[in-house]
Amino acid sequence: MGTRGELPVVGVVAAGGALGAVARYGASLVWPTPAHAFPWTTFTVNAVGCALLGVLMVLLTETRIRVAPHPLLRPFLGTGFCGGFTTFSTYALDTQRLLAAGEATRALLYLGATLLTALAAVWAGVAATRAVAPVRVRPA
Repeated sequence: MGTRGELPVVGVVAAGGALGAVARYGASLVWPTPAHAFPWTTFTVNAVGCALLGVLMVLLTETRIRVAPHPLLRPFLGTGFCGGFTTFSTYALDTQRLLAAGEATRALLYLGATLLTALAAVWAGVAATRAVAPVRVRPA
């Protein structure tokens, strides 16, 4: 396809990422995390973003719909919006801040709980969507 053919994908990923990052920043303004506290905002944003990604991937790749989704929808919503909304960098920074504040137990709890919750959220999003959406039958 070449570099020129990838420009629309790069553009929609950038646009989706910008919207996702703004949504995440908005969440941090509405629900700020006090110093030394468990970073509930980042934890919740990451869990919601992972669940949304699970829902989107089923809807965009497994459902029986009459019209195929636009080929740029998946990179816009998945890589772009969900990628910009969820945040590994803030997750790492929150952990480092807790450790620097002498909150090693809280930091380790946050590390493990975020990982397990993110994985569970993707699984729950996929499972819930498959339960209610008209999913294509997979060949045996």
